Amino acid sequence: MEKYKQEFIEFMVDCGVLKFGDFVTKSGRKTPFFVNTGFYRTGAQLRKLGEYYAKAINDTFGTDFDVLFGPAYKGIPLTVAASMALSEYFDADIKYCSNRKEVKDHGDKGILLGSPIADGDKVVIIEDVTTAGTSIEETLPIIRAQAAVDVLGLVVSVDRCERGQGEKSALTEIQEKYGFRTTAIVTMKEVVEHLYNREYKGNVIIDDALKAAIDAYYEQYGVK
Repeated sequence: MEKYKQEFIEFMVDCGVLKFGDFVTKSGRKTPFFVNTGFYRTGAQLRKLGEYYAKAINDTFGTDFDVLFGPAYKGIPLTVAASMALSEYFDADIKYCSNRKEVKDHGDKGILLGSPIADGDKVVIIEDVTTAGTSIEETLPIIRAQAAVDVLGLVVSVDRCERGQGEKSALTEIQEKYGFRTTAIVTMKEVVEHLYNREYKGNVIIDDALKAAIDAYYEQYGVK
């Protein structure tokens, strides 16, 4: 596993973004782990987060694209942080763009924040985490209603490695349905591999009992 992935896993723990316990996902699944990027709350955290996203984006898509699009609301700071990091670490001047929940009819009118989207633009979508692939179904029509663009793919912070609408993983389903690539900074398999029965700052985060709960979750929702 790449060093930046290991660092990112520990970074999520430090920020309280990666939590273990009893949760319910947006798609209604009861889960023993949860990823909430809303807990990145300081400038230093967002700068570091942008760096990890930029590395994952560069690994899969390179920097030959025009727009980084983040769906409202959590995608808004992600686009800003990641586009700044792409500039700082890869000398790539990528436009950032997000949607509004409601169309603005005065001043800076329209549904978009940040850069406009133009015909021919190459677009990468950035999100926090995808569980069942439902959010992308809302995002793509918004983007494609603006212009004739080439959507290169989707990057998320964590691939939960579970089924989407069918038997395949959500990211695989998205890739096959829409014909573009998907990637994540880390997968939950990598998270478990890195944290299981390993002491971090004086605590074992994933012990045998939690590992058993995670395994049971994947028995129900994991890719067969």
